[in-house]
Amino acid sequence: MSTRPGQTLAQRKRQLVSDELTEAALQLLALKGFDAVTVDEIVATAGVSKRTFFRYFASKEDVVVQFLADMGADMRTGLAGRPAAEPPAQALLHAVRIPVTTCAAHSERALRVVQLILRTPALLARFLERQAQWRDDLAEELARRVGRDAETDLYPRLAAGTALTAFHVVLQRWSASDAAQDPVALLDEAFTVVAPALDPARG
Repeated sequence: MSTRPGQTLAQRKRQLVSDELTEAALQLLALKGFDAVTVDEIVATAGVSKRTFFRYFASKEDVVVQFLADMGADMRTGLAGRPAAEPPAQALLHAVRIPVTTCAAHSERALRVVQLILRTPALLARFLERQAQWRDDLAEELARRVGRDAETDLYPRLAAGTALTAFHVVLQRWSASDAAQDPVALLDEAFTVVAPALDPARG
């Protein structure tokens, strides 16, 4: 969505082309629907070649899902950075709040992406695959925090999965409201429901 500090000129140029392709795709997909849009139309709108498109994305599905690609890494990094003594439920809330806050800050574009994903079976399947990986990554970090084994103990994956279910439900509610509801407030509300199951001392 934007260049990052420390990027080289080549990296900034690559990011710019990627952003232009993504924006062209999102505009077309929002207007015509996922199945009706072809890669040829996307590249024509972006003003690049088909060969250039495939240097950046493997498919038109990837154009959309790429928008959310950094979410898992951001959540794991966020969880790792929380104070060691913080209860797991609070730490997980802060971690999951990172991508939700990003959606709120870029509401118009994020809403288009989220609605496309949730309404398109092929994209939803890809998104759920990513969430499964995020669950495993969060479980590993959570296990490290609480001194448990993510492979043999049920708690880390169950807690991570519960946090991501809350995240998914919030995206569904926010999408259905056409961004009328505050996704951060929805997430806080969701975590008041699931928090008792996330802290081992309470569970």
